[in-house]
Amino acid sequence: MGCGNTKVLPEASKKGYVSVVQSLVAFSKAHGDDESNKHAKKRRAPWFSTGAKNLQPASSGQQQILREGRQQARVAKYKDKFDPRVTARYDIKALIGRGSFSRVVRVEHRATRQPFAIKMMEVEGPEGREVCASELAVLQRVSHSHVIQLMEVFQFPQRVYMVLELATGGELLDRVVSRGHFTERDATQALRMVLAGVAYLHNLGITHRDLKPENLLYYHPGADSRLLVTDFGLATFGGAGSEVSSGDHSGAETWSLRTTCGTPEYMAPEVLLSRPYSCAVDMWALGVIAYIVLSGSMPFEDDSRTRLYRSIVRGKYSFHGDPWPSVSNLAKDFIHRLLPLDPASRLSADQALRHPWVSTMAASSSMKNLHRSISQNLRQRASRSSSRCPSSNGSSADSTKVGLGKLISLEGNQEQQQGRASGPHPARGASTPSN
Repeated sequence: MGCGNTKVLPEASKKGYVSVVQSLVAFSKAHGDDESNKHAKKRRAPWFSTGAKNLQPASSGQQQILREGRQQARVAKYKDKFDPRVTARYDIKALIGRGSFSRVVRVEHRATRQPFAIKMMEVEGPEGREVCASELAVLQRVSHSHVIQLMEVFQFPQRVYMVLELATGGELLDRVVSRGHFTERDATQALRMVLAGVAYLHNLGITHRDLKPENLLYYHPGADSRLLVTDFGLATFGGAGSEVSSGDHSGAETWSLRTTCGTPEYMAPEVLLSRPYSCAVDMWALGVIAYIVLSGSMPFEDDSRTRLYRSIVRGKYSFHGDPWPSVSNLAKDFIHRLLPLDPASRLSADQALRHPWVSTMAASSSMKNLHRSISQNLRQRASRSSSRCPSSNGSSADSTKVGLGKLISLEGNQEQQQGRASGPHPARGASTPSN
């Protein structure tokens, strides 16, 4: 995915994120890839998941004691920040994530001993309050088997504590690579669960804006686990907020958003071009996710942020290389219908659920095991990423703005030239790129 894989945030949000490449590095470590182990960095766990594999090699008892001591010290440090009314009900167990305005800990309910995650958000400053209010407004509204559930909230002047389901089954890609056998039918099983959750959100007028494999977590490690859509730090309602365009806000099809945010490789063209957009941006991201799940590679990828953006706004992707010759045309058609450049041409979540490839659970597709090709592609990407990503002290937000400026200028010039040459520009569809 390249070195610049950072989340593009709204001005008021500085929330951190876990990169796909780090998840792939974790895969290489888990499978004894010595060369990748030389370069891979330790992955930071998602803030609501404890299902990540232990990425460190077996250590001595003394090292284990030291680690446990450091963990206990961190727990004690953050436990002191928790309001007594929260700790009276929940026992703080471990710190599992952090952001600019938040800390997330694994907890146990003192009465039932059931595990949960508590996200503690600092709300003294205006930015923290805005981020918290936005996320809380969404989480308080949703209740679906494939969407992370908010259990209860403690609100105080300085901090807000959100008690959430604790997903322990690991990320989507972790499950894919750990199975040892993966077919198109397995892919549809996962995507059906995600689509069900996204359709529910869209029917409520909620756009997630940061769908990616890291934000799709299994509730438990079992084979029958449900898959959850998580991390609503960038989610928003379509009918509220200053960024929403004027007009009839009666449904998800009639409103549009304007804030540029998300994770670059998953951002839809209209977002990159600073055009008004709708929940169709989530469907573009699901097309990217489907491509990754079936191949282990990215449809849009480049070390250069500007070239990455250019390939996205031109819709430049292909089905070359393994395992694509073994993937059905129906599966490719499903991806095509999620990646048109024209948002109005994309499948909605409800329509995607009715696509023949999904609705029949790939019944007419080949049952060939794609796992080997997927795993090889994941390892290669992890190795490339770990060897070519130097540390950078520059501002990713600033570099993103520069890249977007160049891209928008380039795109505008291209459209003007095409308009002079051939009249009005036709809607660009989701075909594979022309040479």
